[in-house]
Formats: sequence, C-alpha cells, structure tokens
Amino acid sequence: MPDPQSLPLQQAMHRLHITDHKDIKIVSFIENKILDEANITEIGAALVALVEARQRPKLVLDFKNVDHLSSAALGMLINVNQKIKLQSGELRLIEIKPQIMEVFVITRLNKLFKILPDREQALESFSPA
Repeated sequence: MPDPQSLPLQQAMHRLHITDHKDIKIVSFIENKILDEANITEIGAALVALVEARQRPKLVLDFKNVDHLSSAALGMLINVNQKIKLQSGELRLIEIKPQIMEVFVITRLNKLFKILPDREQALESFSPA
C-alpha cells in the first residue's frame, strides 16, 4: 500500500523535478505556465508534503522554466511559505524571469519571499544545519 503522504508527490511528479542538496530540497517547475487550478492544487499539495516531511524544511523553488504564473499560483506559494515558517524552515525562490518578478514587486511579494538570482546563491543563503 503506497504511503498516503507520498501520493501528492507522485501526482505532481510530471510537474516538478525534485533533487536534494544536503538537507535542502530543490524543486524545479517543469511546465512554463502555472495557471490551471488543478495543476496549482497538485503542485501545492506536493510542496506541502515536502514541507511536512521535515522538522525544519529547507526548500528552493526554481522558476527557470516558468513564463506565466497565475494569482492562484501566488496564493499557493504564500500558503507554502506560511507552512515552512510554522516549522521554522526556510524558503528561497530563484531564477524568476523579469515579467514574473514584476508581479512579485507590484504585489509586494518580493518583500515576503527571499528571492535570489541562482541556485548557488540560494544554497549559500541557508542557515547551517
């Protein structure tokens, strides 16, 4: 019988590429548009499952492939960020394209999230384990 917690991860695997770097999970979005409500729900459930699997989760979300993000996707990111904070974890967003960064700035989400240019800087920015 599959672990019920791994179900959201399995469903979202074709939307996310997840790798590990020490105690940090690096999540890359595969699709270039995160607009559809069902996709966002799946991605959100998978990210929450990753967060809940650790005591102090450390997550890097890589937006290199993403060209379009809906307001519902932004809401999902805010929820994931809150869950991480509740567990004394850390979240970094990287490789955000200028047109999406503009949305983060307009909505002031650039103040809420720690946004860095690339993976190397994100990995260096985490507090030591």
